[in-house]
Amino acid sequence: MVSIKEAARQSGVKVPTIRYYEEIGLLAAPRRNEGNRRIFEEADLRRLIFIRHARELGFDIEAIRTLLSLQDTPDKSCAEADQIARARLAEVNQRIRSLVALRAELELMVEGCSHGHVSECRVIEILADHGKCLFDHH
Repeated sequence: MVSIKEAARQSGVKVPTIRYYEEIGLLAAPRRNEGNRRIFEEADLRRLIFIRHARELGFDIEAIRTLLSLQDTPDKSCAEADQIARARLAEVNQRIRSLVALRAELELMVEGCSHGHVSECRVIEILADHGKCLFDHH
């Protein structure tokens, strides 16, 4: 059993974030010692690490809540977890497409710059007129 400070160190989750996760129910209220300080057990640390890793992968709080619920019922089908991961993958793929379009727009701006005067600046021109962009959304 460890203190909240040690739980933060071992899990890589900051102390205020651990308190927040407890507040919103992602983490059960830990036991407390005689001084009323939180005491975290190994299972709490594993849960914090799970949450941190899921957040690093971009899952939102509600998705993590569902994934934790699924983790707590290991005999249940993993179809829901798969569905959550597929939805996140679709979001990532959309973001990648947007970033590729953004890169193309920025490359166009930079390549079109003649290093002359602002009145002839391709960067300023494209930023002033979205219609001159290659892509609608970026």
